[in-house]
Amino acid sequence: MIRFWPATASDVAAQVDQLTGVLLAICGAILLLVGCLLLGFSIRYRRGSSAKRGALPEIVSREVEVGWTAATLFLALFLFAWATGMELRANPPQPDAIEVHVLARQWMWKTRHANGAQEIDALHVPRGEQVRLLMTSQDVIHSFFVPAFRAKQDVLPGRLTELRFTATETGTYNLFCAEYCGTLHARMGGTVTVMEPEDFARWLAVQPRGDDLAREGAALFVSLGCAGCHGDRRGGSATVRAPKLEGVYNSPVPLQDGRVVTADEAYLRDSILQPRRDVVAGFPNVMPSFAGLVHEEEMQRLLAYLRSLKDAP
Repeated sequence: MIRFWPATASDVAAQVDQLTGVLLAICGAILLLVGCLLLGFSIRYRRGSSAKRGALPEIVSREVEVGWTAATLFLALFLFAWATGMELRANPPQPDAIEVHVLARQWMWKTRHANGAQEIDALHVPRGEQVRLLMTSQDVIHSFFVPAFRAKQDVLPGRLTELRFTATETGTYNLFCAEYCGTLHARMGGTVTVMEPEDFARWLAVQPRGDDLAREGAALFVSLGCAGCHGDRRGGSATVRAPKLEGVYNSPVPLQDGRVVTADEAYLRDSILQPRRDVVAGFPNVMPSFAGLVHEEEMQRLLAYLRSLKDAP
């Protein structure tokens, strides 16, 4: 069966379709107008017709120029405001969102749930619950695209990007890479399966798993020697004075240059790979860079561990 329009399976899909419909209607009206004028003039001024062929006017009416320029400007501003407002209102962050880590590489998608369950070229999510994808690339630029959700987000090497969506209809939907990424780009696809929450819970419970990301990150944190500086100073494990990490995630961090930044995933990632760029106020600039020493999957584990740290009582 030929499908002329993708399924509508997320909370924002209908809104995107409305905007797309308006854009198609505007473009269709302009195309129809130009086509009718072209056809009409071709018939009226065909060779051998008796239509008058005088000289073209040298100056077009200023009112006409101002009118079509203003109309085009206001139409563009209206569409921009509509699309921007829809984007800003879509999927506001929820603290209980289901977190899934996505690693893109030529030419496959690797997804990992918070409990350690992993999938290749597939993703299972529950219906009606917000899903938060934390994504990075191991090689080149990719783009995570699910047409049924009207959701697309570039996945970049050396950066952490985020995509939030809430699926509203159960079923299996196509996943594509929407950025040309090499020879087998066309084969870099997969599926997103939306299940009822109770079915998803049962599915997740029977998946083979290792340690969760945070636990693996804790072991990696120690093996890289990070605990030597950022360990519990009260217990005497820290040998160098360094910022405490308990409760650091999403908290304000004052820097030596006077700025105050929020310790989100991007900041934590940069602090590991480029520690001398944003030095915390009151601490020496002595942390080495782990660029080239920590690959993308290890970075996901470290970030999961840092997010799991809570303030000490």
